[in-house]
Order: sequence, then structure tokens, then C-alpha cells
Amino acid sequence: MRILVTGTAGFIGFHLARALLARGDEVLGFDNVNDYYDPRLKEARLAQLHARTGFDFVRASLEDRDAVEDAFVRFRPDRVVNLAAQAGVRYSIENPRAYIDSNIVGFLNILEACRHHRIGHLVYASSSSVYGANTKLPFSVDDEVDHPVSLYAATKKSNELMAHTYSHLYGLPTTGLRFFTVYGPWGRPDMALFLFTRNILAGRPIDVFNHGHHRRDFTYIDDIVEGVVRALDRVPAADPDYDFGNGSPAASSAPYRLYNIGSDRPVELMTYIRLIEECLGREADCNLLPLQPGDVPDSHADVEALRRDVGYAPTTPVEVGIRRFVEWFREYYGD
Repeated sequence: MRILVTGTAGFIGFHLARALLARGDEVLGFDNVNDYYDPRLKEARLAQLHARTGFDFVRASLEDRDAVEDAFVRFRPDRVVNLAAQAGVRYSIENPRAYIDSNIVGFLNILEACRHHRIGHLVYASSSSVYGANTKLPFSVDDEVDHPVSLYAATKKSNELMAHTYSHLYGLPTTGLRFFTVYGPWGRPDMALFLFTRNILAGRPIDVFNHGHHRRDFTYIDDIVEGVVRALDRVPAADPDYDFGNGSPAASSAPYRLYNIGSDRPVELMTYIRLIEECLGREADCNLLPLQPGDVPDSHADVEALRRDVGYAPTTPVEVGIRRFVEWFREYYGD
């Protein structure tokens, strides 16, 4: 297939593009390669993709409506995976307008292009952050998510609502994927595993929020990509028998679905840190801090719906995933 993947200079987008190319799909990447974190890492990811047959690339922002339209006209994609977004819970407190531009205006441009070019399936990134103040664990797509605690989470919830509108009005098949704490090689420098590894190797203290009592559903990148590909290949169908009075918010009479993608095996943050220490052969100097504004203390993905519909089964233990990341980090940075 011809698949447009936005956010291909990013962590998940890079790994997804590699997987799609490996199975023979043609991929058009779309990314503005911004400086939210080190653009050199993004350029290194892109260099690997450019070395592969079947990959082309557009350097532009989602909020650039003309650039989005031109990409659709030129490439004529069969399906679209929208992973580009302004990421980060904490940064959304510092720079809220970036989230409206990319995550709301940009997503509208993607929806409009998919609508007018009759795209067969739009898969888009949501986030576990949408569960916000929910306290019932594990988090289920059957739960309401009406109390976000960060603007980032609010934009992702908005994406889900916007997608449903287009599925309902125009019959556009859409699937939203709520990612849970993705980690692995080529990961984001603003995420805990990267920050902890870099600081421990440099002999610097690490900031451990909520005094290390977080529990996170850390999900290895290969498991995430498997889930995305399986969801992409399963186009949701309309359900004329859907009951709006009693149905799940993750489904609809429209061709619309929502899924969690997580490991279904939450790990306490201090346990995570101990595993990093074991892989590095060094101890961390932990600076214990209170819970950050916008953060949630625990996350745990109920992935039964994705397991039922596409056969998704996360297989990578956190011990293995951390070791693979540390090996990549040391090779890439020469530490």
C-alpha cells in the first residue's frame, strides 16, 4: 500500500516507517523536524529511512494546510497514520499554543485531506494521558475520559472527538490509539529512560517525581509498532446496530474505533530505575520530588479490545526492553 506517515522523524513514526517499508509498503514521511528535542537525533532517524527503497519525505508542519494538501495530491496515499503532534505533558504548561497549532489545527488539516481524498483508513495517535483524573485501574477504552489534567491530554481527547465527527459525517474509517509510555532504542530524549540513562552515565542526579511511587505501563517500541500495523490493516466498519444509550465510547455506529496500546504490565518507577542501574552497572543519585502538575500517579492499559479485534499481544519484558535501549544508547553516543 501507499501509506502517508506523519511524524516520521519522531520516535514511533521512525520505527513504524521502517516496519512498513520492510513489508513492502511505500511510505511518504511528513515532519517539520522541530527543535522540541535535539534535531540531530531526528535527522539521524531520517537518514536511515532515506537509505531504504520506497521512502520519500516532506519537511513541513501539519498546520501548513497547503503543504498537507500537496502531499496528498502528489503521493495519493491509500491509508494515513498521523503520529505528528506536539508531545509532552509538562511542556504543554509552558507553551500551550504549540499544542493547539499542531494537535488541533494540524489534525483538522489531516482530517480534511483524508475526507476529500477518500482515504481508506486513518489511524492516529491518541495518548494514555486522556484518562487524566480517572482512578479506576486498569484504564479501559470503555471508560469515560472527561477530566484531563493537562492541555496535551485535552488535545488528544479532542482528536478523538474530531475523528468521530468525520467518521459519522463522511464515513471516514478512523482508529485512535492510546499509547502508554513508549520506550526503546532511538527513543525521545525528554522521556524518563533516556534522561535517567544519560544522567547516570554522566554522574549527575536524576529527578524522580512522586518520590518514585509512579506505576507506569512501560511499553516497548516493537510491541507498539506491531499494534499500530495490526490496527492499520483492520479497517473499522459501520455498525448500524450500535446502541448509543448503552454502547462503549470506543465504538460507534460510524466506522470509528479506539484502542489502548500498552504492555498490560505496570512497573513501579523505582523498579524501572533499578533495572537501568543493573544494565549500566552504576547506581543512580535520586533527587526525590513531588508529583508534577499534569502528571498522573499510575497508568495501566486494559488491552483486551485490541487483543480481541487484531490479536495484539505485547511480548517484550521490561528487563529486555531496557537492556536493548541501553545497548543502543551506548553504541549511538559512544558511552
